[in-house]
Amino acid sequence: MTDLVVINLGREAIWTVLMVAGPVLGLGMLVGLIVSIFQATTQIQEQTLTFIPKIVAVLIGIVIFGPWMLKILTDFGERLLGNLHTFIM
Repeated sequence: MTDLVVINLGREAIWTVLMVAGPVLGLGMLVGLIVSIFQATTQIQEQTLTFIPKIVAVLIGIVIFGPWMLKILTDFGERLLGNLHTFIM
């Protein structure tokens, strides 16, 4: 296995992780920002107010984006196993 193959495999793996985790993390960050603005304007400093909406938003995001994320991961796995013969020397 050459250096180029290892670099391409690592790049593809990192890109897959970013594509799968990106929408859910972005949704959680957006809800966290909205909750932080709400807390700053109302001066409510309840700790559980920040966690519950984020958890709910992430769970909803997983339900919505779950099939797409699963497709991305299975496609990566199929490409990885399909090219397994190029990794072995």
